[in-house]
Amino acid sequence: MKVGMGVLFFFVLFFSVASAGDDVTLFREEFNDLENWRELTFEKIERASTYAAEKGTLIAESHDSASGLIYKKSFDVYTHPMAAWRWKVDNVYRKGDAATKSGDDYSIRVYIVFQYNPEKAGFAKNIKYRAARLFYGEYPPDSSLNYVWANRKQNERIMISPYTDQSRMVLLQAGEEKSGIWVDEEVNILEDYKKAFGKNPPTRASLAIMNDSDNTGERSRSYLDFIRIYRKEP
Repeated sequence: MKVGMGVLFFFVLFFSVASAGDDVTLFREEFNDLENWRELTFEKIERASTYAAEKGTLIAESHDSASGLIYKKSFDVYTHPMAAWRWKVDNVYRKGDAATKSGDDYSIRVYIVFQYNPEKAGFAKNIKYRAARLFYGEYPPDSSLNYVWANRKQNERIMISPYTDQSRMVLLQAGEEKSGIWVDEEVNILEDYKKAFGKNPPTRASLAIMNDSDNTGERSRSYLDFIRIYRKEP
């Protein structure tokens, strides 16, 4: 997708405390407002999707448009590798197809975006990312996992993005069968990254959300009730 080279992140780490034996929550975004988020738009896309926090729910609407929300805080995926959220879609995109650029639109996607670390990158990658930093003023993300509500079923759960091999699409739901129904998701970021890329992820990551339809030209509305980052205690 067209997310990457213009993304700027603000990395602030904060913790919450839980009793022994409980899940330890780093943060839980309740969408009472959008103070913790900033908008991501794209120069070549005229129409932006819209995002609004209403009564503790994020409402994301797209109509031949694309833009996203970037979470302003980051976290350590090794100390808090679990993510959970509840989402819902009114509809998926009839022309959407995760395997093609022309079909690379989703009514809702939750990104885990990993921070580039020049100290751990190879020579060639460092050259590429330094050039990008000179042009954009910041390093682009190292890589990303895109958890999507796919438009149709695919043979694989994890697919390479048709736009970049630095991004993997993880298909959690697919099609219209559960449209209009709240669905709870729980993912292990470390396990999914290793399956997707065949290696351990960078340490730092942040979140992003998108409803986009600039490729298909279609329209949809989707919802997020919360997003939680945490770890499970024995």
